[in-house]
Amino acid sequence: MAEAARMTARSLKLLAWVVFVGWLLMWLMRPTNTYRNFPLVVFLPLVLLPGSLTHSVIRVAGMSILIFAFPIMFISLLGCLYLHLKEISSSSQSFDDRLAFWGRPALSKGPLGIVSWMQLSFFLMFIALVIWSFATYLKTGFDQLKSNSGMSLQRFRTASFRMALIGTLSCAFLFFPVTRGSSILPLFGLTSDASVKYHVWLGHITLIFFFGHSAGYIIYWAINDEICEMVKWDKAGISNVARELSMLFGLILWATTFRRVRRKSYEVFFYTHQFYGLFMFFFLLHVGISFFYLVLPGVYLFLLDRYLRFLQSQQKVRFVSARLLPNETVELNFSKSSGLSYSVLSSVFICVSSVSTFQWHPFTFSSNSNLEPDTLSVIIKKEGSWSQKLYQALSSPSLERLEIAVEGPYGHVSTDFLGHDCLIMVSGGSGITPFISIIRELLFMSAAQSCPVPKLRLICAFKTAADLTTLDLLFPLSGGKLDASQLDLIIDAFVTREKEPIVDPRKSIQTVWLKPLSSDVPISPILGPRSWLWLGAIISSSFILFLLLLGIVGRFYIYPIDKNTNTVYSYSSKAVLALIFMCVSIAGVASAAFLWVRRASSSSAAQIKNFDVPTPTSSPASLFYNADRELESHPHEALFKATTVHYGERPNLQKVLLQFDNVDSGVLVSGSREMRSDVARICSAGKIRKLHFQSISFTL
Repeated sequence: MAEAARMTARSLKLLAWVVFVGWLLMWLMRPTNTYRNFPLVVFLPLVLLPGSLTHSVIRVAGMSILIFAFPIMFISLLGCLYLHLKEISSSSQSFDDRLAFWGRPALSKGPLGIVSWMQLSFFLMFIALVIWSFATYLKTGFDQLKSNSGMSLQRFRTASFRMALIGTLSCAFLFFPVTRGSSILPLFGLTSDASVKYHVWLGHITLIFFFGHSAGYIIYWAINDEICEMVKWDKAGISNVARELSMLFGLILWATTFRRVRRKSYEVFFYTHQFYGLFMFFFLLHVGISFFYLVLPGVYLFLLDRYLRFLQSQQKVRFVSARLLPNETVELNFSKSSGLSYSVLSSVFICVSSVSTFQWHPFTFSSNSNLEPDTLSVIIKKEGSWSQKLYQALSSPSLERLEIAVEGPYGHVSTDFLGHDCLIMVSGGSGITPFISIIRELLFMSAAQSCPVPKLRLICAFKTAADLTTLDLLFPLSGGKLDASQLDLIIDAFVTREKEPIVDPRKSIQTVWLKPLSSDVPISPILGPRSWLWLGAIISSSFILFLLLLGIVGRFYIYPIDKNTNTVYSYSSKAVLALIFMCVSIAGVASAAFLWVRRASSSSAAQIKNFDVPTPTSSPASLFYNADRELESHPHEALFKATTVHYGERPNLQKVLLQFDNVDSGVLVSGSREMRSDVARICSAGKIRKLHFQSISFTL
């Protein structure tokens, strides 16, 4: 059964790749005259349709749906089936040494961040597609111009128009990387958190060309004394006002996306980035629905994912307890359903309404699904204003309950690092969080003796001695008889700002136990245990419903108006109707599926909600900071013995990493941008062959 599921999953993945390549070829052909001649092979189904239907609905819009929208929707359905079969097969990933070179860092610094050879290759191919398309668009556009005295100005106008077509090309890819529950990204070995950089790159390219398009037309109108065109809203054509409004919102959100603004004023970036909705809405009004079908797949799947996240976020989760460490770090512990199983490096988005109603922040799990079947934990370092307010709320002695909503979890598919002989984990500050889940997973594997466990080397850099308490979270409190000595683990902890231990006796680990309401629910899969099958059903049925609504209204309402009167049905009205149908289809089908799944799982959720968690009389002491302990009686004494603390120095990463160059080693780094760049540079050195780099970060 498992082997059959594994073979079927591989076949589905291959088919998805074939369809995707065909979809890309259509984008490659679109600027050419061959595409404009409408090949009969591609549009043969349209010839068989009734003439009236072909005229009103299919001839223009239907061709775009068939060529550019349907293939991606089909791939997303294949992705759902692929991921479901992959869960059934329960196959563990192993490292493929044949692809080792393509995973090595090609760039470790610069505006693109850390980029592997594979990522750089795809980036260059996309740039080549952009250049090819723009050059071909210009050539075909210039060939259509008639020679006259204003030839240069006409060419300028043509070039401005063609820039919009290239902006649409990049916009077609823009929303795929930020669709968190995407079934497409895993087909290509990607996750939403690791794909944020692609969204950033595509966003810059999109706005550059759209801005050039808008600015070019304004300059053209100014030269021809036609500046009044800026306030034109053509009922049966292009709306210039909508274009300018779309560009205005686009420029506002673009100005706040640069790294310096994000780091200094995250709230400004977060709130202005919500203008993407207005940017795309006025873009739809500007170009009309027929042209908008070119970017429809990405927008449709993103809206569906966003609505499912909205449904999940309306429930308040059962927040069980919080551990407050002396370094002002908190560990949040939630109740989860037994049906929720997640992989290491999975993440969740959290919103605390009492801190900020609208802000959502991503965090990697520190808990492990195998060791902790009933709880889920994340670690938050007190750094920005949001985390400071959260820490202050948890420190309040009168706190009894905290309302928290979650979106996720979102799994991480790249676990091939577990197949190395040695695993080297380099972290800085709170960057140690994702490694906690990995260590717990390997601890479970070593206890179960299910497969060989790689040797572990953890190199962590902290600012102060108080930060060492984060190491106490490496093993769960509910670990039972699990023994850290079963792991071949070495920990080198570096305290960079203190030359000797500085202990504040007033600080210690504190545990805060909350009193959830009966209405609070455990964290569970948004669509239940068979979430991928449900998602595939929602995608297919909602899209079919969307097309049916378009066809019915187009045939029996819009077409008679266009045919029997001298007026043309407004392009903007058609666009708004299509948007309404899209939202109604998504909301109706997704809501029905969500409520059905919730009703089916309500009995098990009620059992968990009625479970009372005993409140301990004291918090466990720290192994490393301000602890009065007897080491021999401590359940995790092997952790303390495996740890070496270095004060007043930074880790010599090059010296440490080169020691493992003769061993097949996976190198994972999570920390500051500078740390990640340094490790990437070392692993990409020409003579190094067996150090396989992987960066873990939500940012570039």
